[in-house]
Amino acid sequence: MSENQPAPRPATKPVWLVWLHRFENGLLVLALSLMVLLGVTDLEVWQKLKLPVRIAGADGLIRHLTLIIGMLGGLIAARESRLLSISSFTQFMPDRVTRWTNLFAGVVATAVTAYLAVAAFQLVGFEKEAGNEMALGIPIWLAQAFLPVCFGLIAVRILWRSAPTWPWRLLAFAVTAAVVWLARTPPVDPAQLRLPFLAVLGFATMLGAPLFVTLGGAALILFWSQGDVIASIPLDHYDQVTNPLLATLPLFTLAGYFLAESQASARLVRFFTAWTGFIRGGPAIVTALACAFFTTFTGGSGVTILALGGLLMPVLIAARYDEKTALGLMTGAGSLGILFPPCLPLIIYSIVAKIDMNQMFLGGLIPGLLMLVLAAGWGVFKGPKLVGEEKRFDPRAAWQATWAAKWELLLPVIPLVLIFGGYALPVPAAAVTAFYAFATQTLIHRELKFTSSLPKTMTECGLLVGGVLLILGAAMGFTNFLITEHVPDNAAAWIGTTIESKLLFLLVLNVFLIIVGCLMDIFAAIIVVVPLIAPMAEVFGIPPVQMGIIFLANLQLGYLTPPVGMNLFLASYRFDKPLMYVARASLPMLFVLLIGVLLITYVPAITTWLPGLFQQ
Repeated sequence: MSENQPAPRPATKPVWLVWLHRFENGLLVLALSLMVLLGVTDLEVWQKLKLPVRIAGADGLIRHLTLIIGMLGGLIAARESRLLSISSFTQFMPDRVTRWTNLFAGVVATAVTAYLAVAAFQLVGFEKEAGNEMALGIPIWLAQAFLPVCFGLIAVRILWRSAPTWPWRLLAFAVTAAVVWLARTPPVDPAQLRLPFLAVLGFATMLGAPLFVTLGGAALILFWSQGDVIASIPLDHYDQVTNPLLATLPLFTLAGYFLAESQASARLVRFFTAWTGFIRGGPAIVTALACAFFTTFTGGSGVTILALGGLLMPVLIAARYDEKTALGLMTGAGSLGILFPPCLPLIIYSIVAKIDMNQMFLGGLIPGLLMLVLAAGWGVFKGPKLVGEEKRFDPRAAWQATWAAKWELLLPVIPLVLIFGGYALPVPAAAVTAFYAFATQTLIHRELKFTSSLPKTMTECGLLVGGVLLILGAAMGFTNFLITEHVPDNAAAWIGTTIESKLLFLLVLNVFLIIVGCLMDIFAAIIVVVPLIAPMAEVFGIPPVQMGIIFLANLQLGYLTPPVGMNLFLASYRFDKPLMYVARASLPMLFVLLIGVLLITYVPAITTWLPGLFQQ
């Protein structure tokens, strides 16, 4: 290219596409904002104070806003190619093969999503005839209409991204149309196509098809092959996502994202450092506490490692920890906090397993502290000896750090006091927590700007929530089919006759769950695996709350399990280190946390004592 020739301009989006994306983001931000405000107004304290703040039917509006947020978030996740899926094997394939595998997975995913849109359209038609209302005279079908519209747009986006150029997209469309036509007018009895279709769906899943497609597609194939009405699948989706307690998921997640996108992490690290930095291994304690705090509200270690890694690694290195030890500690601590309330895995597990959420919150406290102490204890053991000034505690600095972080330190206290003090139900408590995080980070610290970072943060939160709720809703139809066919009961009976020892069952369960934890996203694992193993736990008399904590603790361990534990990939990316170097550095933390998992598994009182105390 000559010197006078202008450089090529970067590709820009069409104006209409930019405005469409802004419209989607705006709707999602509006829905989240309305959910927070409605939740705050639903506090019983307003009634006691005789203030006319409570809105009649607020609970119904919040439940349907959860549905709307889930579908809009899923639509944006499809737009950004961030729909949750099982680990794809295409990353190990050459580009010329990947083009075909992406096309195959995209065609299958598009066909399934299009059928979900058709089924949802049928559901909206039935509901429109019924004329039911959610609240304030607003018909239910208006909220349900987001199901077919968003499923249809998601199908379009999956198809678009399954091929790089127009000729390939036209080929993908033609193949998808052929698949849809084959399903609508099968040449043979649909029952004969069940296994071939399920095999194709499974293969597409291994090649990267979104997990909601796998679960929703399996339900579609199973019901379709039996001649049942497919509108029951989006109905199950609707019933599951509008569960009264599920609104806590987007609300607590929103509170965590407000913290993660502000300077709260720096204030918390400064606070923990001021109070523990003078102890041998103090920086390790700081790392464990800060990571646990953030993971409790963000729900996944991905945000924790990415948000805190740049702050904590220099602290550890400056304290004379060797690089490998610091890297292993940071990678392992990234999953601490999963067992502390109100972390999202606890909420989802309680809903999927039908366990009282407060009992799950209580059951996770002591196991969570155990894992935290073990991680910090290993860091203290590996810490270098302190000399001179390092041994001194500075009360003035500690007070200043505490005062600077006072608003963040109060955040976990709010939901616990409101819920366990009997002042609010979980959803209003979650709304107050989200509003508190919003107020402190925007109005007090002024670190989230109303016109820039705040909408971006809320959109990112909705994207994560949407990806999870898509899976949760799609899984319900598949789960109902399994229950109807007595699959979990039969599996539990088979396990009961094959494995007689409770101790052996728990050992096998631990190994299985660790493998699941390193292969699947934690939210997907809860939704897919819990309905199958919960009946097995009943056979051996394992308390439901203990089963839940065992499940989550093992999945937490799976984050560190080589070669594909999620924390290993995230730490490798964040710190620019080879994956196997990170894996070797994390092995000591893996074994330390394994001790905690075994104690949680074989000493039931660690989990059951606190819930039992509050039941009395």
